[in-house]
Amino acid sequence: MTIAEILSNEDLRQQEFPVTKEKIFFGHAGVCPLPRRVSEAIRTYAQQCTLGDQETLVPSFQIQKYRQTAANLLGVQSEEIAFVGPTSLALSFVASGLDWKKGDNMLVYFDDYPSNVYPWMALAEKGVKVRFINIRELGKIRDIDIIGQVDESTRLVALASCHFVSGWRIDVKTIGKHLRKRNILFCLDSIQTLGAFPTPLQYVDFAAADAHKWLLGPCAAGLFYVRKEVQQRLKPRVFGWHNVLCPDFTAQEEIKFFPNAQRYEAGSENLLGLVGLQASMELISNVGVESIAQELLRKRSWLVPALQEKGYSVLQADAPAEHASGIISFHRDETDLGELHKSLESGGIITSLRMDRAGRKYIRLSPHFYNTDAELHRVLELL
Repeated sequence: MTIAEILSNEDLRQQEFPVTKEKIFFGHAGVCPLPRRVSEAIRTYAQQCTLGDQETLVPSFQIQKYRQTAANLLGVQSEEIAFVGPTSLALSFVASGLDWKKGDNMLVYFDDYPSNVYPWMALAEKGVKVRFINIRELGKIRDIDIIGQVDESTRLVALASCHFVSGWRIDVKTIGKHLRKRNILFCLDSIQTLGAFPTPLQYVDFAAADAHKWLLGPCAAGLFYVRKEVQQRLKPRVFGWHNVLCPDFTAQEEIKFFPNAQRYEAGSENLLGLVGLQASMELISNVGVESIAQELLRKRSWLVPALQEKGYSVLQADAPAEHASGIISFHRDETDLGELHKSLESGGIITSLRMDRAGRKYIRLSPHFYNTDAELHRVLELL
């Protein structure tokens, strides 16, 4: 199934993405609707669960298949993938699991999504100096900004692959390469690019992303990547039968963790979520992340000037292709964007309403590859 096939065949589009029958959904940077195949995978498994042991229906070799699918999608090894659920939980595992020393510092962006701020702020209790990145424009983090603000005491830099309001994608590879040379760990919240844009992880130590945005999967069924070489440095802070060795379910005298990323999965998996996650990863892999990225940039190249012609100011309107994303946020001072957001929703158009620290509101459009040009035009008409 290709993007061209979906966009040229309305029956197929509505079959694969039922939300299109009733709404124009431009809120994928928030919480996505489930595609038909993802919903059916969960429904089928849930029905099977009425007849027996839930776990035997998804045996361990099947979970390993899911890990391999995730690893292929991210370009990493299956031994580096853990299923821990929400992005917030995975990032908190990184913050709490490293052996911090008093006097260490780490770098984070204060105006990032709170899930990628609060786990790091809490490190102040351990004597870690939490430093906030100094930049001029909302979400526009350049590699030079990071290179110029780390020092010999910096242990870790935590960034988002794409800012959730401005839509600016960072140069993950360049930043990561510089940090690796300086032996500084790099943690990436990749929820706004996973499933939408390639996200190179060869110079990233930790990455987390839930499935409920661009990946088109269920909530709390996320991926947690931990580079093999740093797994011994990131201590698990949760303990259970699933991540500590216990042959025949018998507790041992010594706590020994699994020698891979499973060490961060303390208990039973969210099997319903993982079944849906596998279906969504297969869908994204089938369509192709590179193709999706090209389609999102094509939509953006039309939407941005069209919004500007209507008098709206678009955040990062001139972002080059390597930093642009599928997130288009706009505002206009004389317009009540709260009311406009409600009007769009009443017209069957789902967008997001966001606000910056100064209190300025933005409407955020985040269409996916299956949204048609006709839907783009309809949104502009109502605006």
